[in-house]
Amino acid sequence: MNSSSTRREEAFVGLFVLIAAALLIATLFSLTGLFNRGDVRYRAFFKNAGGLRPGTEVSYAGGPSIGRVEIVRTDPHDLTRMEMVFRVHQDVPVKTDSTAIITSNSPLSDNHLGILPGTAAAPRAPDGSVLKSVEYIGFAELEAQLGNLAPEARELITNLNKRIVELQVTVARVNDLLNDKNRENLSASIANVRGVLEENRKPLHSTINNVNEASAKIAPLLDDLKKTNAQLQKTLDSVQGTLDENRPDIRKSVEDLRRLLQTANQVTDQLQSTLSANGENIDEILNNFREASLNLRQLTETLKQRPYTLLRSASPPAREPGKIPKD
Repeated sequence: MNSSSTRREEAFVGLFVLIAAALLIATLFSLTGLFNRGDVRYRAFFKNAGGLRPGTEVSYAGGPSIGRVEIVRTDPHDLTRMEMVFRVHQDVPVKTDSTAIITSNSPLSDNHLGILPGTAAAPRAPDGSVLKSVEYIGFAELEAQLGNLAPEARELITNLNKRIVELQVTVARVNDLLNDKNRENLSASIANVRGVLEENRKPLHSTINNVNEASAKIAPLLDDLKKTNAQLQKTLDSVQGTLDENRPDIRKSVEDLRRLLQTANQVTDQLQSTLSANGENIDEILNNFREASLNLRQLTETLKQRPYTLLRSASPPAREPGKIPKD
């Protein structure tokens, strides 16, 4: 009885060991990817691996797991980034413009690799292709960025304190401006304005009526102006039509006028050159004319005083009383 129960217990223990060994082997095969021979392999590169390791799950569009990370290693071609190789199921629509990110479902959960869907028009990504990636920002990077923002935040707080002081000064000035005396003055001014309006209500009403009448008269004036503008436009169109009809004659007249101006310019140039060349002779002729004019003036004066010089070459002898002049 004891031997049979002992054998039964040993059989149960052996069966449990076999089942545990089978589960362990299946888990190892699952982690190594031996059961995923039909899956598609992709790669992505990150500056920070975000704590991912082989066996980490891969999700698509925030959904359930669709694969596992196989390899996490340093890129042999660029030692500043990490290469991540992972497998996903064949039925997952990974496109050439899909993006790989390191994400988590909640702040307290572990990171996993996520794939963001691409566009509908993009083709499927082939096996072994490299997907675009979004750099992972961990707590260390966030602390560094916050540390870089600290001086700017301190300066912002300092400027804010200065503005608060300036605002306090402004409020104090406004309060001083609105003291009891100034409020009384303002009330008196408003009362004066109200009194002026009460006294001049009729003239103001008359002025407003005049403005309304003038506004009413402006409308017909604007209509007349529009009519005048239309007539002017018609006149301009007529003038334009006339010019278009007589354009050859006008062009010919303009060409004749241009030739006439050219001829006048040529004549002017010739006269200028002639005057320049004969300037000395012309000056001499003018001097001769001037001297001749002086001589003619002197001759005229002489003839007025002694007209007998036209008949005699010399003056007559002086007469003496009692003597007979000789012939």
